[in-house]
Amino acid sequence: MTISSRFAVGIHILTLIEFNQDGVTSSDFLAGSVNTNPALIRKIMAMLKKAGLIEVKPGVAGAKLAKDLTDISLYDVYRAVSVVEENELFSIHDNPNPACPVGQNIQATIEPIFINAQAAMESVLKHVTLADVVQDVATQRQGNH
Repeated sequence: MTISSRFAVGIHILTLIEFNQDGVTSSDFLAGSVNTNPALIRKIMAMLKKAGLIEVKPGVAGAKLAKDLTDISLYDVYRAVSVVEENELFSIHDNPNPACPVGQNIQATIEPIFINAQAAMESVLKHVTLADVVQDVATQRQGNH
């Protein structure tokens, strides 16, 4: 199992909107870059809009960032696309055998570890902004030309 790809696609969408400021960033255009269908792009864009990260106008193709690049953290995107609920990144099996000494205690033992691991990951995401991603993409792009 992996974290939903909505997170990576959300970052991709926001980064491409920044790179395509002079063009029309429609769901078809974004879908071509992500290599997926426009319906999925529109669904994720609706989540980003609801979170206040992008602005879109009904009936008008295109989107723009609603905040400065430095004001959008990867954690904001992570929360916007509803990747996981708080403290539920890792699931714990529901029905260990209560007659087993490990089964009796495994959930209480590993749950705090899982919660701490999710908090650590989310802390990293809070310290990386969309500006960092855009800068890295631009740097890599220059190296590929």
